[in-house]
Amino acid sequence: MHTGSKGWYVKELKERGVTKYEGKKLEKFKKHFLANLLDSKK
Repeated sequence: MHTGSKGWYVKELKERGVTKYEGKKLEKFKKHFLANLLDSKK
């Protein structure tokens, strides 16, 4: 998995305990949204 790919963001968020956002699985969201969510969780 490449650093900065959508799968990488999903993996990083799951390691931080985030599996869903507003009732939706992380895999449903676009990469730029996941990047912003990860920044807010750091």
